[in-house]
Amino acid sequence: MKLSIKSKLSIGISVLFVLLLTVSVVAFTFINILSGQTENILKDNNLSIRYCNEMLRAADEFKAHPQSFVRFENALKQQDENVTEKGEYAATADVHAYFDKIKDGRYTDADVDSLNRKIYHLSDINQSAIEKKNSAAIKASHEARLWISVLAVVFVLVGFTLTINIPASIAEPMRLLTEGIREISDKNYNKRIYLDNKDELGEMAGAFNKMAEKLYGYEHSNLSQLMFEKKRVETIINQMEDAVIGMDAENKILFINNTAEHLFHLKSSEILGKYAPDVALYNDLLRTVLQKDQSSQPLKIVVDGKENYFSADARTVFNEEKQIGEVFTLKNITSFKELDISKTNLLATISHELKTPISSIKMSTRLLTDERIGDLNTEQKELIGNVSDDAERLLKLTGELLNMTQLETGQIQLKLQIIQASKIIDMALPAVQVQASQKNIHLENTYDDNLPDIIADAEKTSWVLINLLNNAIKFSPQGTKIIIHVSHDHNKVFFSVKDFGPGIDETHAAHIFDRYYKIPGEQAGTGLGLSIGKEFIEAQGGKLMVESKLGEGSTFIFQLPAGRI
Repeated sequence: MKLSIKSKLSIGISVLFVLLLTVSVVAFTFINILSGQTENILKDNNLSIRYCNEMLRAADEFKAHPQSFVRFENALKQQDENVTEKGEYAATADVHAYFDKIKDGRYTDADVDSLNRKIYHLSDINQSAIEKKNSAAIKASHEARLWISVLAVVFVLVGFTLTINIPASIAEPMRLLTEGIREISDKNYNKRIYLDNKDELGEMAGAFNKMAEKLYGYEHSNLSQLMFEKKRVETIINQMEDAVIGMDAENKILFINNTAEHLFHLKSSEILGKYAPDVALYNDLLRTVLQKDQSSQPLKIVVDGKENYFSADARTVFNEEKQIGEVFTLKNITSFKELDISKTNLLATISHELKTPISSIKMSTRLLTDERIGDLNTEQKELIGNVSDDAERLLKLTGELLNMTQLETGQIQLKLQIIQASKIIDMALPAVQVQASQKNIHLENTYDDNLPDIIADAEKTSWVLINLLNNAIKFSPQGTKIIIHVSHDHNKVFFSVKDFGPGIDETHAAHIFDRYYKIPGEQAGTGLGLSIGKEFIEAQGGKLMVESKLGEGSTFIFQLPAGRI
């Protein structure tokens, strides 16, 4: 017979309920029987015995106390109303007969003795009745105890059987199902569950076996293709000229290509499956790559006795937003680095060679405008002015290129000194005062109280501030103002230049410190000033940043350390 889990539980609970109800009914029945018998014992027979005792006491006082006849008669009347046992009525009548003789006054002691014997007989009848009822009550209590004990044993046995069998019929299949699911999660698709149950658990086991069978078929149908794809990916990775190392989510090394083996001096057979940080303890290059906080500067690595440059890159691999591993690559950029060095040297040479003739041109234009040499007509003055402006722009460009080459080659020389922040402002303002006056722009400078001194290279810091002011003047409408403010916070001093120009879009603000970057539509400038200024400030342990919104102007801020060298 096929029974569901629900039916099994219902039957078990119903049986327990019936047993409990039966025990309750039997106990209630016997309690009522015992209660009735006990009540009879305590009430009728005890009253009769009490009346008999009262009559015996009154009879003993007939001669001494005439009022004892009244007491006797009252007790006898009460006994007449309490006749309940067989033979009690006749015994009561005999007491009446003897009492009638005595109450006329003509009696002897023998008559009183006869009366007492009749009273004792009446009392014996009730005493015998009490003993019989007591025996019946004891018997009933024994029967009740027996029946209740039997039912209790049956109840316990049935309950124990149901308690063992019903949970076992559910728990064991559930254990097997749980074990099977755990095996499937470990990719053991050969696991099967066999249950004789004809209930829902049996159906669940059948469904589990079908699922495992399909998973087994699916895995083996795709296994060869997966192996082929794995081999192809490994071949592609090994053919790459870049060094590639892959790790899983637990930082265990999954693969390393031939280039990486040669570069890191490692063997795949010795490190695959090992914890990468443990391997890095004995490999400086791997430890550097795993740090993932390399600067933009390339790594210099000696390969086959020759210096090579590599750019490091770390990529986190996700699958459905869950991190499953990381891939580290080292790309050989030696050829690009050599070209970059050649470019830097060429720019440094050209800038240095151009700076002297441009300075001579500027000096010549200044001499030509001297009236002591001779008068110039309007057209000549205009031409000389254009030449002077072009020479100034070329001189500024060559200066920026020289600064950039110093930064790229790491040959920047800083003259750090303790200086007042106000002196940086004093050095910068005269350099931009003429340009500001031409656009009727007011330069407003404010300072916080109790400003500390700063540690800075005064020349390079003032150069950065001049560049920021020139940009602010260039993009500010005529008749506006530019606010230069100096503040401090703990051990840092902040210089800010705020203009009320068109502002910078967020897309461009993220790149304005990149070399040669120019906002679309901007014609003047080389795109180097902000980049060089940023590196000047960072070389001094500071930071250059921008805050800007379209239509609200821009604020450029750089911070420098305060205190002592």
